Amino acid sequence: MAVYVGLNVEHFLVGRPSTSIWPGTADLVPDALNHGWRDYGTRVGIWRVAESLDRHGLRASVLLNSDVVHHYPQVIRAGVARDWAWLAHGRTNSVLHTGLEPDEERRVLADVVDTIAAATGKRPRGWMGPGLTETFNTPALLAELGLEYVLDWTNDDQPYPLTVPGVLSVPYTVELNDLLLFGRGTTGPEFLRIVQDQYEQLHADATAGDSGRVLALALHPFVIGQPFRHKYLDLALAHLAAQPDVWLTTSDDIASHYRGTVPAQDPVSPQ
Repeated sequence: MAVYVGLNVEHFLVGRPSTSIWPGTADLVPDALNHGWRDYGTRVGIWRVAESLDRHGLRASVLLNSDVVHHYPQVIRAGVARDWAWLAHGRTNSVLHTGLEPDEERRVLADVVDTIAAATGKRPRGWMGPGLTETFNTPALLAELGLEYVLDWTNDDQPYPLTVPGVLSVPYTVELNDLLLFGRGTTGPEFLRIVQDQYEQLHADATAGDSGRVLALALHPFVIGQPFRHKYLDLALAHLAAQPDVWLTTSDDIASHYRGTVPAQDPVSPQ
C-alpha cells in the first residue's frame, strides 16, 4: 500500500475571486475575509502540517503554484531542507489552466516548470492543474518538457499509462480531500475515521487482487492547518504510519516504482 500526501501549496491573487469559505464577500475587491483565510495556509498552517509530516516520517508531494516561489520563499526553503517532492501546479490557483492555445500553453508550462526548478533545485516530474484543470494538449506538452505523470484524472486506485507516450496517470483524490470534506461539514473525528476506512478498503482490495494500491491524502494548509483540525491530521498520519504494509512515499516515487515493476500496458484515454 503506497501512501502519499499531496500538499497543495498555493498562491491566490488578492483582486480575483477564488476558493472561498464565505460566499457573501467572494466577489468583492479586495475580499479580505476569504483572501485572509487562504493566506493563513502559507503563513501559519503549513508549519503545523510540516511538523506532523516530520513526526511520522513522510515527505510531502507538493502541488506548487510557481508564484509561491516569489511570495513565500520561506516555504520553499523549508521544503528543500525536507527533500519534499515538487509538482507543477500552474502559476496561481486564481487562474484555471484552460482555454489556452497550444503555443501559449507551451510558454505557460515552461515558465511554471523552469521557475520551480530554479527555486527548488529539482525539475518537477509531475503535474496537477489548478483545480485539476487541463486542456486536451496538456499531457503532450508536459511530455515535451520532460514531465512523466499527471494527477488530474482521479479515476483509479493504481497508476496507468496515458495515450501520450511516457506519461502516466498517478492516483490523486477529490474524496479524501480536506477542502471538499470539511467544506461539506465533516468534523475532525469523522475525517480520522474516513482515512482509516479508506486504508482498510484499499488494503482489502490489494490483498484480494495481489497488487498494490495508492492511498492519496489531499491536503490544503489553510484547511487542515487550522488549530482545531490539526490533531486529527496527526492522528490519521499516525494510524497510517503504524501499518506494517504501508509504504510512506511520494508521487514521484510511485511513478518510478510503477515504471520499474509493472509490465507494459495498453495506454488509456481518460475521457
